[in-house]
Amino acid sequence: MLAKALFLSVMALGAITSLQSYDVLTDYRLHGIENIQKKMDKELAKKSYWIKYLKTQDTTFGYLEKYSNVLACNKSKATLKLYIKNSKGRFYNKNKHHAYTGKNKGDKQTEGDLRTPVGIYNIVSKKNQRNLDPFYGPLAFVTSYPNLYDKYRGKDGHGIWIHGFPLNNEKRNKYTKGCIALKNSNLQCLEREIKIKDTILIIAEHQVKKNISKAKLATILADLYAWRYAWIYNDIERYLSFYSRDFKRADGTTYKFFERYKRRIFRKKEKKTIIFKDLNVIPYPNTKNIYQITFYEIYKSDTFRFNGNKELLIRLTNNKMKIFLEK
Repeated sequence: MLAKALFLSVMALGAITSLQSYDVLTDYRLHGIENIQKKMDKELAKKSYWIKYLKTQDTTFGYLEKYSNVLACNKSKATLKLYIKNSKGRFYNKNKHHAYTGKNKGDKQTEGDLRTPVGIYNIVSKKNQRNLDPFYGPLAFVTSYPNLYDKYRGKDGHGIWIHGFPLNNEKRNKYTKGCIALKNSNLQCLEREIKIKDTILIIAEHQVKKNISKAKLATILADLYAWRYAWIYNDIERYLSFYSRDFKRADGTTYKFFERYKRRIFRKKEKKTIIFKDLNVIPYPNTKNIYQITFYEIYKSDTFRFNGNKELLIRLTNNKMKIFLEK
C-alpha cells in the first residue's frame, strides 16, 4: 500500500519529472521504497519543481497553505483590508475598513510608546463583551504581539488588539495607544467573516507587500526542502550551510553552540521522518529580503519525536536562504 501511494503521488504531482513510471517501478523492485523516497525528497529540493508548482498558486501575499483570510493594515492610510481566498484559491478584497492606529508613527519598540507594531501576527483569541472594558467596544481580537522577530530585536509591550469604539458613547481620540480600532459595526462584520485560526494579520507602515515574486518564493521553498533533505540524510555540512553565523534560537542558543549540538546529533546517523504541513512563506513588512516561514512539523527518529509548530526567520542573500532565527 505504501509503495502504491508513493507511486501515485509521484505521478500526480509530477515531482520526479525525469523518471517514467517504468523507471520508478524498476527502482522499487531492485532497491525498495526507501530509494524512491530519497529521490522524491531530492526532487522537492529543486527550484524547477517549485517554479512549475507555483504557476497555479496565488502568491499575492506570499505562499500560504494554512491561511485563507489575510488582514492587511496600512498605517499611513489608516485602513484595514480583509482578503479572503475564494473557491478557486484566489485572494480577493472582501472589505476595507477605516482603522485608527497608534498616535505616533513608526514601528512599536517599547511599552507605552503609542505606536502600532509593524509585522506579521496571528489572532490568538477573542474577548467578548462580558470580559471586556466597554471602552473597547463589543469585542476584541488579541494579536500575537510581540512575535518571535519582535523579541529578537528587543521590542517589548503587550496587549495589541483589534477592538471597537466605546459602548457608552464616550468620546475617543482619532488614534490609539498602539492597537487597531474599528467602528463597532465594522468590527462585528469582521467577526462574522473570519475564522481566527485561518487568519493572518500583516501590519505595514505603508502598503502591505503584494504580488510576491514567484521566482523568489521558488528559491526559498527549494532551499527549505534542501535543508530538510540534508537533515533527513545526515549531511551536516549542507544542513549548516543554510544557517547564518549570527543565528540565534528562540531559547537564546547561538550558532556556535547550535553547531556543536547538531554535529553530535548527526553523528548518530539516525533514520528520520520529517514532514512539513500548513507551510507559509511571507515577506516581512518594511524589510527588503527577510521572510517569515511557518509550518507544522512532524519529526520522528529512533530517539526523538516532535509534532508541533515551527517558525524560521530567513534572509534571502545572494539567492540563497539563510536562517537567522528559529523556534
